[in-house]
Amino acid sequence: MTRCALVLIGPMGAGKTSVGRRVAKALGRRFYDSDIAVVREHGPMDTIFAEHGEPAFRAWEREAVATGLARGGVVSLGGGAVLNPDTQRDLARHRVALLTVEPRVVAARVAGTDRPLLGGDDALARWEQIFREREPVYRQLADRTFDTSHGPLQHVVDAIVTWAREEENE
Repeated sequence: MTRCALVLIGPMGAGKTSVGRRVAKALGRRFYDSDIAVVREHGPMDTIFAEHGEPAFRAWEREAVATGLARGGVVSLGGGAVLNPDTQRDLARHRVALLTVEPRVVAARVAGTDRPLLGGDDALARWEQIFREREPVYRQLADRTFDTSHGPLQHVVDAIVTWAREEENE
């Protein structure tokens, strides 16, 4: 079975984009972020949700995910992308790293956020609810889990790079 992409999944604020860029550079591969692709094609995330709704966003997200997985390299998925059954099936052909983060750490990362799903008075409470709902899917799909809560992010990058290289050599 060819596992052509290294895919990063996990909740909002876990560092998938930051880690993904660094992992791709370290491995000499291209980086692709499904959320960035959707925004580039369709406009700001908050505008997409306000003008088109979450169903339109999810459809565009699925297209972006399929494109990223087909291209290979290091692919970062938006937090909810894994809820799509087609994406779940597609991920079986790739190496999947779950990035996790503790709520107390993510609080600073999502404070004052413009993330549409975290709107309202208590972004952290909403984040925790969304994570609890999605966590079983994340865990089911992941080949390996890396926590981004402690220490320099570079340690997580190094651990993922080491894992990816070990997987390639098997």
